[in-house]
Amino acid sequence: MEKEHNLFDFISVRYRDVIDIPNLSVGRGITTLFGPSGGGKTTILKMLNRMVSPTEGKIFYNSTPLVETNPVEHRRRVVMLSQNPVMFEGSIHDNLNAPFKFQKRPFPHDSAIYQVLESVGLDKNLKTTVNVLSGGEKQRLALARIILLQPEVFLLDEPSSALDADSADIVIETICHKARIEKKSIIMVT
Repeated sequence: MEKEHNLFDFISVRYRDVIDIPNLSVGRGITTLFGPSGGGKTTILKMLNRMVSPTEGKIFYNSTPLVETNPVEHRRRVVMLSQNPVMFEGSIHDNLNAPFKFQKRPFPHDSAIYQVLESVGLDKNLKTTVNVLSGGEKQRLALARIILLQPEVFLLDEPSSALDADSADIVIETICHKARIEKKSIIMVT
């Protein structure tokens, strides 16, 4: 039987004066990062997404050094949802289709879109323009967008920060449930 690799491994990783991780292994499944504000949690997610590189040490993804991976291909497998997600001009439908257009992938069917929107609690017409959405609705839309992309790993930076407590619980439980069923991994900052 073949041994399953860790999802990520940190070996003597430093980033400026913010992060100093001698050794850390992150397994598959759901992982939550806790820590004080300014403690480097978002920077860790950015390193895992290849948005920034450690100033020292190595990070491995599935036993492959991150520096040896193609950043664009890596970001298709390991998708990050920032605390303040980018919204594209246009409608909800345009925003959900945008990454598929950029990646030259077929657009998801509307039935899949409605199912994901329902799962994150966003009950809006697909033609609704994003500039009329509240902060919480934009956060749910961005979460729906990354769910539709079906990455191997979700990196979530404060995914419920713009939501009320009840909505936050529903959204977090939804994505965690989906990850368990589909055998995806989540690394989440709260």
